[in-house]
Amino acid sequence: MIRILFLGDIVGEPGRKAVIGRVPALKREREIDFIIANGENSAAGRGITPRIAIDLLRSGIAVITSGDHIWDQKEIIDYLPTEPRMLRPLNYEEGTPGAGSVVLETEKGKVAVINAQGRTFMNPPLENPFTRLDEEVTRLREDGVNVIFVDFHAETTSESIAMGYHLDGRVSAVAGTHTHVQTADERILENGTAHLTDAGMCGPERSVLGRNVESVVWRFKTGMPTRFPVAKGQVRLCGMIVDVDEETGKAIAVERYNELLPLGG
Repeated sequence: MIRILFLGDIVGEPGRKAVIGRVPALKREREIDFIIANGENSAAGRGITPRIAIDLLRSGIAVITSGDHIWDQKEIIDYLPTEPRMLRPLNYEEGTPGAGSVVLETEKGKVAVINAQGRTFMNPPLENPFTRLDEEVTRLREDGVNVIFVDFHAETTSESIAMGYHLDGRVSAVAGTHTHVQTADERILENGTAHLTDAGMCGPERSVLGRNVESVVWRFKTGMPTRFPVAKGQVRLCGMIVDVDEETGKAIAVERYNELLPLGG
């Protein structure tokens, strides 16, 4: 059995500092074998920089996934082709910098991670993620990779749930990201794929999706443009933990991970 921890969208400095500080102990406490995190909001809430990616990888995260904010920090364009463990969505057109999947060797065998982006209410509108994932999963399975984890970055619960059923029995787990709100529907689908509609975020507890409460409320109240700084204060880490049979690639157990860290811890 291999135990995989997936951490939802890391938001700004509070989120990334909390993740970097907590990951080593969490790995020991929960006997985690492999850690994946979505880092697309880790640079002041928009995008990710090479420096941040390096710090997250050094903390013990094996693979960093992303989504629609992957290009917000321009220096990431040149970095992606140099670091296979930093993914952008799979369903960009051919020739886009970086890769949408990676296979890593572990003590318990090969683990593949795929990152894809939904199309409903999402910009930019990418290639069809259902057909692109079909192709990629088939390729990985033909290469003998059994343990496959998918981060599906999508706006709507319907598209995320549909993707879980679409890949059921062909991948080990599908975790939704993007909304920053953790759903309460973790389960193993009938053919052995673990699914959680949205893993939630790693960011400030008193916030609106990681942003300063007062700024967002003012925007809704007045309709006037304003900045949305990343909130401060106590941080909550959210994600999912999946136990996978490395021989079959089927999920054995799944649970939501949700931890409110002590202030300053």
